[in-house]
Amino acid sequence: MIRQRAVESADAVRDKAELRPEVGIVLGTGLTGLAELVTAGTTVSYEEIPHFVRPTVESHHGRFVLGTLSGRPVAIMQGRFHFYEGYEMHQVTHPIRVMKELGIETLIVSNACGGLNPQLRPGDIVAITDHINLTGQNPLLGSNDDLLGPRFPNMHRCYDPGLIEIALQAALDLRIPLQRGVYAGVAGPNLETAAECRYLRLIGADLVGMSTVPEVLVARHAGMKVMGFSVVTDMAVADSLHAVSLEDVLQAARAAEPKLTKLLLEVLKRI
Repeated sequence: MIRQRAVESADAVRDKAELRPEVGIVLGTGLTGLAELVTAGTTVSYEEIPHFVRPTVESHHGRFVLGTLSGRPVAIMQGRFHFYEGYEMHQVTHPIRVMKELGIETLIVSNACGGLNPQLRPGDIVAITDHINLTGQNPLLGSNDDLLGPRFPNMHRCYDPGLIEIALQAALDLRIPLQRGVYAGVAGPNLETAAECRYLRLIGADLVGMSTVPEVLVARHAGMKVMGFSVVTDMAVADSLHAVSLEDVLQAARAAEPKLTKLLLEVLKRI
């Protein structure tokens, strides 16, 4: 059933766009500008794609953008779905299955997140090296379709080390500081308490957010290579925690977006 829905969605996208993308990109909160740089592009509203739900979060446009970036054919999700919006995990991750059906083998995910590591600062860009799933859910639960992936997918090096090295070298050449860190995925939608921040840091997380992990689990299940970037929009350090609004998050993400956009354009040339 999951595969059939993915096939039907992919067919609907193909009816709108002739391009065959090689790289899929998921744009996080406040990071949607990259899609505006696509050339020879076709925009497909999620409303035109069967089995797609609708993003309800501010700054998440509901559309696929297919075209060329840095000479590479890409499919960009300009707006993602979150578990906290009330959707099931199979709905949250359905676009990743569709990307696979479209022939995409490399996925780049981005997000806005809280910084747990006191060495980080708002505005920092971090290459995700690993994650901790604390959502309490997993999109791979239930019967397994061997045509989609193995029953017990290996998550060792789920963020591809080769792609991380490419990103680090690209950042060095562009003189864009790029940190590395472990991302903790939580269900949300509330931000973390001080005690939770202290716990997350204790178990090895540098970053915390409410997305990305389900998408990466499904991408790896499907055999896709994954690269992930987080933009630190606020600090979630227990002893200096303060109230943060959505506007604060959006403002910080937009301030960092030009650097991330420049880096992604260069990375696409090199992968």
